[in-house]
Amino acid sequence: MFQGGWFGKLLRINLTDQTSREEEIPEELLKKYLGGAALGSKILYDELAPGIDPLGEENKLLYTTGPLTGTDVPCASRLNIATKSPLTGTVTNSLSGGHFPVELKWTGYDIIVIEGRAKKPVYVVIKEGRVSFKSAEKLWGLNTVDTQVLIKENLKDLNVRISCIGPAGENQSMIAAIINEVRAAGRKGVGAVMGSKNLKAVVVRGTQKVPITDEKRFKAGVRGVLEGLKASPMAYPVFSKVGSVSAAEPVSAVGCFPSNNWQNDKEVDWVEKIGAAGLAESAQSNNSCYRCPVSCSQVRMAKKGKYAGISTEGPEFETVYSLGSNVGVTDSAAVIAADRLCDELGLDTISAGVCISMAMELVQRGLLTDEDGLDLRFGNDNAVMRMLRDLAYRQGQMGSLFADGTKRAVKILGENTAMYAMQVKGLELPAYDVRGFKAHGLNFATSYTGADHNKGYANQEVFGMPVPYPVERLELKGKGILTKFNQDFCGLFDTVTFCEFPASFMLDSFQKLVAQLISGATGLDFTEQEMWDVGERLNNLCRMFNVREGFSRKDDTLPERLMTEPLKNGLSKGEKISREDLDFMLDEYYEARQWDSNGIPTPEKLTALGLEDTIKDLPQKA
Repeated sequence: MFQGGWFGKLLRINLTDQTSREEEIPEELLKKYLGGAALGSKILYDELAPGIDPLGEENKLLYTTGPLTGTDVPCASRLNIATKSPLTGTVTNSLSGGHFPVELKWTGYDIIVIEGRAKKPVYVVIKEGRVSFKSAEKLWGLNTVDTQVLIKENLKDLNVRISCIGPAGENQSMIAAIINEVRAAGRKGVGAVMGSKNLKAVVVRGTQKVPITDEKRFKAGVRGVLEGLKASPMAYPVFSKVGSVSAAEPVSAVGCFPSNNWQNDKEVDWVEKIGAAGLAESAQSNNSCYRCPVSCSQVRMAKKGKYAGISTEGPEFETVYSLGSNVGVTDSAAVIAADRLCDELGLDTISAGVCISMAMELVQRGLLTDEDGLDLRFGNDNAVMRMLRDLAYRQGQMGSLFADGTKRAVKILGENTAMYAMQVKGLELPAYDVRGFKAHGLNFATSYTGADHNKGYANQEVFGMPVPYPVERLELKGKGILTKFNQDFCGLFDTVTFCEFPASFMLDSFQKLVAQLISGATGLDFTEQEMWDVGERLNNLCRMFNVREGFSRKDDTLPERLMTEPLKNGLSKGEKISREDLDFMLDEYYEARQWDSNGIPTPEKLTALGLEDTIKDLPQKA
């Protein structure tokens, strides 16, 4: 087995009979897939039968670390949670930072595979080389904060790290998150999968340090990361000071900060209200993930009004949109309170906010009657807070309608409401009106998880980064090639596992640095091109998982509103992504990926990436 980077061990936990066993991870599998998203997706592909129910006992929940997790590499304390998504029906990878991922790696396992379903609520403890199953019946129903406090008290150990669900996951809301201490693996309903298994929490305590093979080579790579961060005009000058809400300014500047369920029908200075400026007075401190010198996570507390005293680690830019502008709320204190409530309930802030905004617009247009008396008006923060609870507990009219996302709400309400469901493949849209960011829009349409900005972020359009080359954000030509570049780039940092923000700050050197770091850690020789191959292999493997589930070009689309309604205000006024525009970009994208015109990978491309074993799952041509 390798001398460093990986422990080479997988822990398989069966909740049905409450057993566990260690397995060795084949060396060739680690070399080819490294860890994180790629290795998690590979295991799912091999072990899940097509067509399974994501909330059924046969689905699996994987905690996967990378070869850099738990080492001295800055910004690499990440964890990937892989499963089949109940929200989208696709393969999914949901990332989270903090300290839990490092503690998990230090237990001596690279991967945890959770199978089956417990008869009664349990939590699993992995500590000092032992796995134990504890009753969670008295924890069932508790929010994520109280759950963590009580587990630590029950175990008489304040040093354990905890990953858990709240009421939303217990009730199998398909927009439920898994909360890792104060960080969330938020999107695609991973919390519902955990709840479907009657698993309240995974608790870890580790003492095994990750060995490094070539210290000299490895330390040179660490220095390269630190130098890259220091040279970045974004890392310390911006992100250390205000965090991800700094994105509100450039997005608003071009008229692409969505509001009122993407109607964008009122001109509001969102930066001043709920962006960096609006949140300035609530700043308390900033927290860092393990070994992160940037410390972008901001702790904020509402200072006045009815929410005074409520604090949260956030809200991040996406939450400022979803629980602020998109529901018409201009009070930053209300956004802080809503963010905190989502974390306690275990809800994805993005999907939850978009569900509420859709309900508000349907009520506004007379397409839905508010039988719960929530007073669902845009800007009514009281309605937002009440509906968040309804979503988590599946209670009332609105909780029942929207607990499983906007796509399923349309199935209940009728196709005349589809225009107002802002989702792709069932996943609600993040905080960028892509009518003014064409490559970003193409990424939303083609990402293997649905509308996921983290799977192919177009830094070139949003922040003007000139790597691999400068682009015009409103131009269509070239956006297919650019989207492939961005998705393959993102695929690597989700695999090794590395935080997206600092990776993007080093867009021109990241692959080279990672090759050096992994080579130093493991003692193997990886090239920069092999790192690009890892990202491309991940995207093709996940595409094949989805192809096996029946996905194709027909699913690579955008909400009707974005294709038919032009933007009303700002520098992007008049812009949309028409069906013709999207088809043009899709054709270019598929060609760049060497897929056929229906978005299906070719046998030649799969073979070139070492994915020959998936060729059997290609659709049979008539």
